[in-house]
Parts: sequence; C-alpha cells; structure tokens
Amino acid sequence: MPAQKLKILHVFRAPVGGVFRHVCDLAEMQAAAGHDVGIICDSITGGPFECEKLAEIRKFLSLGLERTPMDRPIRPNDLGAFVRVRAHAAALKPDIIHGHGAKGGVFARLAAVSERRAGRSVATFYTLHAGSLNFDPRSTPGRLYFGVERLLERVTDGLIHVSAFEAATYREKVGVPRCPAHVIHNGLKPEEFRPIEKVGDPADFLYFGELRAAKGVEIFLQALLMLKQAGRPITAHIVGGGKEEAVAASKGFARDNGLEEVSFHTPMPAREAFAKARTIVVPSLAESLPYVVLEAAAGGMPMVATNVGGIPEIFLGEDERLIEPGNVDALVRALQDALDDETRLAAEAAERRLGVRERFSLEGMVEQIERIYFEALNQRRSAVEETRSAA
Repeated sequence: MPAQKLKILHVFRAPVGGVFRHVCDLAEMQAAAGHDVGIICDSITGGPFECEKLAEIRKFLSLGLERTPMDRPIRPNDLGAFVRVRAHAAALKPDIIHGHGAKGGVFARLAAVSERRAGRSVATFYTLHAGSLNFDPRSTPGRLYFGVERLLERVTDGLIHVSAFEAATYREKVGVPRCPAHVIHNGLKPEEFRPIEKVGDPADFLYFGELRAAKGVEIFLQALLMLKQAGRPITAHIVGGGKEEAVAASKGFARDNGLEEVSFHTPMPAREAFAKARTIVVPSLAESLPYVVLEAAAGGMPMVATNVGGIPEIFLGEDERLIEPGNVDALVRALQDALDDETRLAAEAAERRLGVRERFSLEGMVEQIERIYFEALNQRRSAVEETRSAA
C-alpha cells in the first residue's frame, strides 16, 4: 500500500494500439500499488480484441471504466465529449487526471481546470504518444494543434514523453515547454522478456500493427511483390486491423498482384503473432517509441525496422541496422539479407534482447510516473494551503 493513496483518472480516445497498451499497463500497475484508478475512453473504436482487453482491465479499475463517443478529427461534437469527460471527473473527484494522445490530453487538462475552479487540488499530466507531432507546423492543422498545446502548457503539471525523439520534436514544433517535461520510456513486464518459441511452420516475415499509411504496410507489400517478381519464394503474415477501407486496400493489393503467399489476420496478442514468423518487419514512416519494436526486441525476435522516431533508442548502438523510411528498395535489400543470413539476424536479436531488458522495465516506468504525480500534487496542495493561510 502506498504512503498516500491516489485517485487517478486516465483519459484517452481510442482503445487500440500502443496508447491503449500503455494505459492498460499503467492502470493495472497503479491499481496493484494500492491506488484507485479509472478510465474514460472512446466508445466507437475497437473490435472484439479490444473489447476483450477492456473487460480484462475493468477488474482493476475501482473508479470504473466509462466509454463515450470521441471522434479522431476535431469536430463540433468534441464539445459534447468534453462535457461528458468533465462531468465524469467531477463525479469521481480524482487527485490526478492523466491524458494520453492529443484528444485525451486536451480533455484531461480542461477537466482539471474545471476541478480546480471548483476548489479541488488536482494535478494533470499529458503523455503525447507522438500523435499531433506528426503535423507540419506550417499547415493549418499543425498551427491549430500546436497552438492549443502551447496554451494548455499553462495548466499542465507535467508533459511525459515516451522517447527522447518525441521530446526533441515537441521543442522543435511547439516550443520549449513552459511546464515540467519528462522523458519516461515505455516499459515491459518481466514475462515479456522470455525468448519467443516458434510454432508450426513459421512464415518468413510478419507485419504486426494497424493497417494505415503511416505504418508503412503499403511499402511492405510492394517489397514483397518485388521479391516475388525477382524469383524469391516468400511467405508473410499481416496481423492487424484498421479502418475498413484501409484493410480492404491492403487485401486488394495482395489479391490483385497475386501475393497468395501473404495471409491476413485480425488482431491478436503480440507474442502469439511473433511465434508465427521468423522475422518481424516494422516499415513505419512515423513513430514515437513503438511497443511492437520493444516487444519483439524483448522476445529476441529478428527484426527489420526503419530509422524513424524513437526506434534508434531501442536499437541503441545498432543504428546502421535500421533502414530509411519510405525507401522500398532499401526494404527489399533488408528482406533479402534476412532470408540469406538468418544466423546473423538471430545473433543480433539475442544481444538486443539483453540490452532492452536492462533499459525498458514496466516497474521502472510506473515508479517514475508515480514520483512526478506526488511531486506535482504536493505542490498544488501547498499552493492552496498558502492561499488559504494568506486569506
């Protein structure tokens, strides 16, 4: 039991992908530490896999799980979503409101402002998970998002960046933060560092993640087609979901180009997918600190990945192994190398696993976040006491 029990509310939009994984891990560990934890997130995103995960995490949430419609783009109905988030926060009276992702970060911090105006000491934090940082600061959306980020710094007790790359990008696009900012890497559970055991007849390659352009799935399919046209026999699994039109486009490309060696699968646990292939391919065009790379590295999975975002922070000292994002020819060469020299890739993966184990623990991540929670909350409470004493 912690010296001081906190009431913590996590706010985020979509219960999918790395943000969802991060919040679930954090909430479960905080609950295990004796804190009261709740979640509010979008109700219109996710399929059976995500619903199953939400059902699993619900049992750890003494403050409950609330779902309400939240759109990805900025729309007029955001006002209604915020009103519901604010009402939920007012009912729970949390000590900490922690937003994740752009939409969750806005709703969480504005809800905290409302709580403070009601006379309650609330500390609020924002973990970016890249999100809006992918915008061009010269574009209209970029100016809007970054302007909002700048304004909300004034009410934020702490920005939490999951990678040094993300922190540097924020400073470049938004500005030097006018609130405390911390780099706290994502962490993994001890059991995730067990080596992957293959099952059946593994495919040559695996793509694992959302099927959308930023993740590079189209480039991966193009590279597979080029290998096949060059006479290289290959097999591959693509595991993940996404918007219906994006999934249909990927399947259509494979079908229209005769890539019958490529099979598509709905979302499943990462290690279950890893067991189905020899090498995982992460062809992303934009990332912060992707869980799929961490999980694959922790399991000793041979990997081909792009030199983007925080991935070099995972491949510490191995930057030369990473390939240029968006370069299909470079990806083809890397896939050929993986086919031709499996022994080298396996040895590199085993060494990478040891390094990741030392630097990316879930326990360490949660301890760092709890520390900054208490620091900020104590400052908030001290300020309130000083104001009352002066009055």
